[in-house]
Amino acid sequence: MALLFEYLPLILFFVVYKTVDIFWATGVLIIAAIVQLVYYKVSTGKIETRHWIFAGIAVVLGGMTLAFHDEQFIQWKVSIIYALLGLSILFGKLLFKTNLVEKALMGLFSSVQKEQEVEINIPNAIFNQLLVLWVFLFLSIAVLNLYVAFNYSLDTWVNFKVFGLMGITFIAIVFTMFKVYKFLPEEQ
Repeated sequence: MALLFEYLPLILFFVVYKTVDIFWATGVLIIAAIVQLVYYKVSTGKIETRHWIFAGIAVVLGGMTLAFHDEQFIQWKVSIIYALLGLSILFGKLLFKTNLVEKALMGLFSSVQKEQEVEINIPNAIFNQLLVLWVFLFLSIAVLNLYVAFNYSLDTWVNFKVFGLMGITFIAIVFTMFKVYKFLPEEQ
């Protein structure tokens, strides 16, 4: 259910775009992003940085889309978000010597393994390979989004945004799990 709520603004954007138009869809995206912030604040007492970034970019670029009646602003949103993700991971490693991919995966594994005291030992070389993969992936998606947005129809871009990016991300997640699977403890 949490995953569905995470993607709710995207789902609503797609449905409204297909039934009305890009401008109504953009308005719904903005409202859904704000509702998400309120929900997270009320339900957990805090709002994650990624939610602030998503909502902020949706409000600013979505607002510009509506104000200027020009869909190009909302098309930039995907590229800005993915570029920020890729650059955050890269600069986290270069400037702060922190592998954010490792932190994310270990946080995921520790939340899944809470009831068991199991140590997970994944070599740094694997985490560094995954860091390169995710930086490359995010920056490539940022560029690919702009290419699709400005070389194909709006309909093609929306389909790419919803299904293409989800598919690319799913494949990268499967590859990531494949890389770390042999290092995970066997179930009892």
